[in-house]
Amino acid sequence: MKKLALLIFFFGITSAGFSQFKSHAFEEIDRLQKIQKRKTIVFIHTDWCQFCQRMKSTTFKNQQIMQKLISDFYFVDFNAEEKRNIQFNNQIFKYQPTGNNVGIHELALQLGTMNKQIVYPVLCVLNDKNEIILQCNNYLNPQDFKLLLEKLKE
Repeated sequence: MKKLALLIFFFGITSAGFSQFKSHAFEEIDRLQKIQKRKTIVFIHTDWCQFCQRMKSTTFKNQQIMQKLISDFYFVDFNAEEKRNIQFNNQIFKYQPTGNNVGIHELALQLGTMNKQIVYPVLCVLNDKNEIILQCNNYLNPQDFKLLLEKLKE
């Protein structure tokens, strides 16, 4: 009975850890880079984007991907319609209303704009100096995202 209880407890901790994957805030990245240099992967999305939600429910629920993100990168999960001011890379970025209850965050525009537009979802990869080294504005399934992570690690 004790073994069963321990097994259930251990399984609960590991599965809870994976389902409650915590991303970093932009404000943490500078401090973390001083501790250990890593690339930062920023997932820029909205609540209304079907492909964004699909990526959240498939790609970012994959245990291998989550382990790689935790061990090799800094990961920021960023809603492009976030309304709070964000201090990042020695600048303050703000929400910009574009109409009645709609708008976009300046930081989403800064990191996610490609060919003068932003198309969701966006993956933006930053080097350890917070410079953009890759942008991708497509849905990536778990297999494609694993390949991307492997290439980024090289």
